[in-house]
Amino acid sequence: MKELNEQSSNSLNDELVIAADLGGTNLRAATIDREGRIHERTKHHTPKAERPDEIVRAIVAAARECESKSVERGAKVRAVSVVVPGTVQVENGVVTKAPNVPSLNGFRLAAVLESELQWPAILENDANAAAVGEMWQGAGRGRKDIIMITLGTGVGGGIILDGKLLRGVDGSAGEVGHIGVEPFDGAPCTCGSRGCLEVYASATAIVRMTREMGARYPHSPLRTSDELTSAAVYKSGTEGDELALEVFRRMGLYLGVGLASLINLFNPEMIVIGGGAAAGWDLFITHVREQVTERAFPVPARRAEIVQAERGDDAGILGAAHIAFETKR
Repeated sequence: MKELNEQSSNSLNDELVIAADLGGTNLRAATIDREGRIHERTKHHTPKAERPDEIVRAIVAAARECESKSVERGAKVRAVSVVVPGTVQVENGVVTKAPNVPSLNGFRLAAVLESELQWPAILENDANAAAVGEMWQGAGRGRKDIIMITLGTGVGGGIILDGKLLRGVDGSAGEVGHIGVEPFDGAPCTCGSRGCLEVYASATAIVRMTREMGARYPHSPLRTSDELTSAAVYKSGTEGDELALEVFRRMGLYLGVGLASLINLFNPEMIVIGGGAAAGWDLFITHVREQVTERAFPVPARRAEIVQAERGDDAGILGAAHIAFETKR
């Protein structure tokens, strides 16, 4: 993976954005310049808060920590840009729904941050920001039509068409994890539907499918694992475990079905796949491509490159910074 150079103090740009990635587990923040260089970083646990004020305090503290180091070096903070794991209304800075941080549901986070920090504040969905980050400084450099898929606890997505992020009228566009890939007899999804891509292609899905299919593979060591994780299933797969290989085959099949639909709908130049569960790439990608070839229109299927993300955990904060620099104030 190509890494950005984290620059010394004498190469800091005059303007920086403080970008924060509010995850269900961790809050990560960094100062980033117009060239996409990451300077100061900080990481803290996301408060398990029943009230949004604790979340606000955590974001403010992380932002001030980054600011203090940057201001000492003569830089100016342009804005704070926060990505949230959920649906946001970008224009009015409201978190519509954040399942992993429910205290923020319906909360006007941008306005409160602006009041506390005295900088413009911008909100964005985490997968949307990751898509922008990969297009700006990752696998999608030089492309204008890309789709980002994040395979984590759930499945997220961000869609960029002609260089513009597709948000939809309510800010919920790009929820590719809830494409129906097994709609009538599929596993139930937390969204209330059944057979969503998320219940077959996420890290959570890998664990569930391993447990469900374990009885068919009595010799697999995964059957007796007390603390099963998607990483453990992947490791077993690299060692030739038939249960693990079948789980990733099934994951790849359903992911390929979903991607074929996206290719037919949007005709992208590239589909970028990231997130923790994408570590199993070599076990599922062949099955993904087989389904795309079988199901998508031939010309757009051949055109669409399917590649691994390059920026890892930094994609979201890079995207958040780029969005802030492009936002006119």
